[in-house]
Amino acid sequence: MLDADFFRRWMTVTAASVDREAERLTALDSPIGDADHGSNLQRGFTAVVAVLEKDAPGTPGAVLTLAGRQLISTVGGASGPLYGTLLRRTGKALGDAGEVSAEQLAEALRAGVDAVMTLGGAAPGDKTMIDALVPAVEALGDSFAAARTAAEEGAVATTPLQARKGRASYVGERSIGHQDPGATSSALLIAGLAEAAGE
Repeated sequence: MLDADFFRRWMTVTAASVDREAERLTALDSPIGDADHGSNLQRGFTAVVAVLEKDAPGTPGAVLTLAGRQLISTVGGASGPLYGTLLRRTGKALGDAGEVSAEQLAEALRAGVDAVMTLGGAAPGDKTMIDALVPAVEALGDSFAAARTAAEEGAVATTPLQARKGRASYVGERSIGHQDPGATSSALLIAGLAEAAGE
């Protein structure tokens, strides 16, 4: 069973990997976006870790809801509302339980991903974070490690696609040949989940 400490660890591990990968995320964002994806997420997840250390919510749902709120209020661009919605909706779906199973997390995360698709209007194949998140949620039923692999493969698979949603869609065919930064950062989030689980 997964408790609030596990979810805090997930956010802390993710913040550390976003910190490490911020320059790469921004480099991916440069040709097809605003060249700020890495720095925006870095600022957001640093704020998440700070607020979780200060408030220390007692349930998994409360950890994710607070993290999501913090991302919405500190991250600029589209990624703040999208990541914030993902975590808040996942947290809401987990409810007030003190501990949740991996299966319950997979179901809640699916609800979070659905909320992101509704908010952004994106579907798999549109070259967005959805291309990493949907396969990750589907693989989460097997293991955290399988979800990480699926997310990483989903992110890489965005490279040959033309963006149909989000900032990258503005550059049309010039988006082809670039790995999507949102899918790449989403893969970091799922990798953080696997690391927190010790997989």
